[in-house]
Amino acid sequence: MILNELAITPELVAQHGLTPEEYRRILDLIGREPSITELGIFSAMWNEHCSYKSSRVHLRTLPTKAPWVIQGPGENAGVIDIGDGLACVFKMESHNHPSYIEPYQGAATGVGGILRDVFTMGARPIACLNALSFGDPKHPKTRHLVAGVVAGIGGYGNSFGVPTVGGQVRFHTRYDGNNLVNAMAVGLAETDKIFYAAASGVGMPIVYLGSKTGRDGIHGASMASAEFGADAEEKRPTVQVGDPFSEKLLLEACLEIMAKGCVIAIQDMGAAGLTCSAVEMGAKGGLGVTLDLDKVPCRETAMTAYEMMLSESQERMLMVLKPEKEQEAEAIFRKWGLDFAVVGETTPSMRFIVCHQGVQVVDLPIKELGDEAPVYHRPFVETPKPPVIRAEDVYAPVPLAETLETLLATPDLCSRRWVWEQYDHVIGGNTVQRPGGDAAVVRVDEGPKALAMTADVTPRYCEADPFEGGKQAVAEAWRNLTAVGARPLAVTDNLNFGNPERPEIMGQLVGCIRGIAEACTALVFPVVSGNVSLYNETKFAGEESGRAILPTPTIGGVGVLDDFAISATLAFKAEGEAILLVGATQGWLGQSLYLRDICGREDGAPPPVDLAAEKRNGDLVRALIGERIATAVHDVSDGGLLVALAEMAMASGIGAQLDASPSDIPAHAFWFGEDQGRYALTLRANAVAAVVARAQAAGIPLRHLGTTGGDALTLPGERHMLAANLRQCSESWLPAYMAGGPA
Repeated sequence: MILNELAITPELVAQHGLTPEEYRRILDLIGREPSITELGIFSAMWNEHCSYKSSRVHLRTLPTKAPWVIQGPGENAGVIDIGDGLACVFKMESHNHPSYIEPYQGAATGVGGILRDVFTMGARPIACLNALSFGDPKHPKTRHLVAGVVAGIGGYGNSFGVPTVGGQVRFHTRYDGNNLVNAMAVGLAETDKIFYAAASGVGMPIVYLGSKTGRDGIHGASMASAEFGADAEEKRPTVQVGDPFSEKLLLEACLEIMAKGCVIAIQDMGAAGLTCSAVEMGAKGGLGVTLDLDKVPCRETAMTAYEMMLSESQERMLMVLKPEKEQEAEAIFRKWGLDFAVVGETTPSMRFIVCHQGVQVVDLPIKELGDEAPVYHRPFVETPKPPVIRAEDVYAPVPLAETLETLLATPDLCSRRWVWEQYDHVIGGNTVQRPGGDAAVVRVDEGPKALAMTADVTPRYCEADPFEGGKQAVAEAWRNLTAVGARPLAVTDNLNFGNPERPEIMGQLVGCIRGIAEACTALVFPVVSGNVSLYNETKFAGEESGRAILPTPTIGGVGVLDDFAISATLAFKAEGEAILLVGATQGWLGQSLYLRDICGREDGAPPPVDLAAEKRNGDLVRALIGERIATAVHDVSDGGLLVALAEMAMASGIGAQLDASPSDIPAHAFWFGEDQGRYALTLRANAVAAVVARAQAAGIPLRHLGTTGGDALTLPGERHMLAANLRQCSESWLPAYMAGGPA
């Protein structure tokens, strides 16, 4: 008999984020009124963040298999085989709402959570990345959020001892009330030593490991499943507090007991804390679970069962251990100064039973807690296709040189050095390519093999055309990996959208997933893990409905290099080398940064993505890198071709004499259009003829752009653009802004 400590009223149900229909579903499932603790458990398990109830039917359409995929979606992280008995374990997760309320701790615990997802699988983390979206720089809160989030990421990652090697930062007014913090972690494990969450065996001890439980983070997952209102600041207690030093101890202790053969199953206590970890372990293993909360280590007095089950205190794990290994495991954890407590056991009952102070406060069917969560086929409206903008109809009478300098100093294109210099990106000694290039490269152990990794998305494309935007996000990640010479293997995604109960927002989500699925299929680039973050919108004072973020389906890509020494960087390497452009150029200006930041317009169709051309172009570029023919390579993306060439010059200090633009494309469209599937590369002059012949044979457009040399970019009819001056334009804005200068 379950004791009802508190009357369950419609108001209380609503406060837990459950609809009347969902509450009736609970009553039908358990045949009685739930206790307040049980209501909290249903709230945690059935919210959007944990159940994917609005996105699950669409996520099933994503390609998740390939010969190298060991574990796809459904576990703590995805796992791929990278050869030589090694596996890459990686995932991306969001910590958006907490990072808006308390930016330092929100971002820090986002990093901590994603690191645990990786080492829970038995992998040692080797790198972190992030993708950050902030509001208009002129908004009074933006500077505070940037400072807090960057400090939180650096504070946690640097202290934990993992390099932060890459990412994205963007600014747009649509993120004013709801910034995005997407954190990605990558780790290494042996292919035959991967650990999973499914419990096995009856009567096996369930062990609580790590830090003590407190009242921080209660309802954190529920908060992440609702839009912000005027009470956002009052939700500060739902933000978790992290301790990277405890997490480092937890990592070492976990890997040690895994190596000793103590572990049957393991689950990170992430969203929904003890509730979600215990339920998932039991349900995946087809077993029941009994917990005794009196044995849970707590750092605060008089905690209720409700608080203990929903706390999201950090640096905690739940494990099912081999009984004969219990003492050995406890000794290891005590050695590392961490809590170790047997708090329950597995049972054959298929029930989730929780006791507190001698009273049974929870008795629920364990499998149905997850399997019977609502799955919604929400109505959606497809985003209307915007008109194509002709290059001839767009022109701002600004010289090309001045336009380039203006673009390089904009918030979205300026150097991110101020950000990444706050991260330790070389700790561990294996970072081969640091932030600032197309993709980071991290050596695998001490051998020649390396992993390349990136995180990318272009939200303005996704807003204009979700299908093309979803395709482009995948293609851009694939292109980033290719540009350093890596074979792209798999992706993790972080799908950030507004309120799915609005048909137009649901249409954005559906369209982007369709685009992602098509691109991943065509590029043989499967999705192995991910996260969906919905309700990213804010109801501002005086507004009837919430204002949604730009649709932001961040794609994290991972690829492999057989030899890190045979990789490419974007910096020009020498004078007198030929500069070539791989891929077709039409001068596409719709949704371009030129259109927005020079012409003051945000409209038109985004550039289409030809996936067959992406594959052909990328395969050629990768081959030229592998054969050491290409000496420098850079993906052409935001800002277009002249921005890409400027970045190559700024990275090296070497300039270039550029050819005139073709007569059939307006100069501003040729140099600043954002056509897809393109790479700028350099090679020695004596290699040009052979490369041209290869491109022609493969049906790949190839254009000669000029020759490296001097200390400036020169264009016919334009003043010289000194590389040093361009670097000053690029690197000045962000430090000046963060120092309190004008936006």
